[in-house]
Amino acid sequence: MTATMFENSDFKARDRFEILHQELRNRICLLDYAPGIKLSETELAEEFGVSRTPLRRVLARLEGEGLVRSVQGVGTFVTDVNIEELAQTYQMRMELAELVGKLSPKQPEAALSAQLADLSRQAKALVQTPEPRAFAQLNMAFFLARLALTDNAPLREMSERLYVKTARIWLKSFFASIIDLNEEIRVFAREVDEVIAAIELGDLQAAALIQRAHISMSYSRMRG
Repeated sequence: MTATMFENSDFKARDRFEILHQELRNRICLLDYAPGIKLSETELAEEFGVSRTPLRRVLARLEGEGLVRSVQGVGTFVTDVNIEELAQTYQMRMELAELVGKLSPKQPEAALSAQLADLSRQAKALVQTPEPRAFAQLNMAFFLARLALTDNAPLREMSERLYVKTARIWLKSFFASIIDLNEEIRVFAREVDEVIAAIELGDLQAAALIQRAHISMSYSRMRG
């Protein structure tokens, strides 16, 4: 994502806001911006070719999501994961995952089915060449794709907010060798195929329960 992309496109202000938010959020979740680092408004505004006003709106949204912290007169800093809140966050994620199959369930369109099939292929390829950051990106893409299985907007929003709260600690666990990366990727590849199989049967509730189970198992493995 660069300033050139914005300058040479017809993105509306709302589109630019969403794209910038997603890009900065991904950088935080993928540890491109490490916890504690100070984000320079000047550098970010120059990189993306935007003024300070929309950038500050994006930073305010990230702060609301718990990913950054603004200190008046000092600057904006990337937060670290609150370990004390982790268990409660995972518990809530499990409950919300199950609700995806119950509240306004939506059968996938052809584009989503194709995306899920592609994610399955990528997961199998990653089993052969495991890499933490690539796995984190793939996991995030799969999570967001699954949210398209419900038309309940508040459910999607809350699920996404809680997911980004846990993404960093999960990735840090790989770098610290707390979790076996190879095994985690193999488990993930199976999860993708199990979810796809349930969706193909038209059983979105089963797909949601599979997701709930894998969230629970992932947390258990992370705790050791």
